[in-house]
Amino acid sequence: MLQVNVPGFGDLTLHHLALDLNGTIAVDGEVLPGVEECLLKIAQHLTVHLVSADTRGKAVQTASHLGVNLVRIERGKELQQKGQFVWSLGATDVVAIGNGANDAQMLGAAGLGIAVLGPEGCALEALQAADVVVPSIGSALDLLLNAQRLIATLRR
Repeated sequence: MLQVNVPGFGDLTLHHLALDLNGTIAVDGEVLPGVEECLLKIAQHLTVHLVSADTRGKAVQTASHLGVNLVRIERGKELQQKGQFVWSLGATDVVAIGNGANDAQMLGAAGLGIAVLGPEGCALEALQAADVVVPSIGSALDLLLNAQRLIATLRR
């Protein structure tokens, strides 16, 4: 569990991390450098879920290698399915990280939504739905490893 009190934003008590795969933690199907090491540390505090329609056919292998839960969704209604998954976990207990238009409901529903402006860019819908926007997946994961940093960005 991760806990942070953010003045004006509220208390964050997070139990789950919902992660988009392609464009967020992986580019062209390959996990970005540093992600594996950070997820090992984060998994000590949060249950990590990789949420993917498996566009590149590597989701099972990637989730197994990273030691995280795979939530495989169907192609075509990714936006709704990702949002529904976050709600099923208890949305306020979830931090979601993504970059695509199909991540917008997941980011908006989560207690904390982080949009990643990575190598594949970031969809406007994801930016608008997120609470925080960061330049890389490394920056997003560092925020979870150093959660007190969220106070400076989110306090009101």
